[in-house]
Amino acid sequence: MAGYYFDSSALVKRYAYESGTDWVLQVTDSASGNEIVIARITGAEVLAAIVRKQRAGEVDSVQAQRAVADFEVDFETEYNVIEVTPAVVKRAMDLIKHYGLRGYDSIQLACAMEVNEVRLLVGLPSLIFVSADRSLNEAARIEGLPVEDPNVHR
Repeated sequence: MAGYYFDSSALVKRYAYESGTDWVLQVTDSASGNEIVIARITGAEVLAAIVRKQRAGEVDSVQAQRAVADFEVDFETEYNVIEVTPAVVKRAMDLIKHYGLRGYDSIQLACAMEVNEVRLLVGLPSLIFVSADRSLNEAARIEGLPVEDPNVHR
């Protein structure tokens, strides 16, 4: 069982078809046995992305409603949801200063780093950071996380 940390740009691909969706579906399939870790803020970010896609005409209202309902169930039942603590915010602020990341991107990376540290302490392999954001992926690589960009899996 591998551990994957999904940021919003990658996880939304599970609910709305985009480049990389097939790969995301394989990794997040419960039959894979993979642990999927997300930050609590990912709930709001993924729903916002689905609604934006509906408003832009990329998905119709039925598809959007289905995607929202599926995500809400999965959010409660399938993901290991990490809270945004004061320590995470402090680390995110440091990441912003160092890499110039956007606010929520830095929170995503800080959460992944916190979880990864715990995994390594208990002898588990590194958490794989999954994002479709190049600059965020580069910062994650520099910070020592293995990275997957779902957009390269077509």
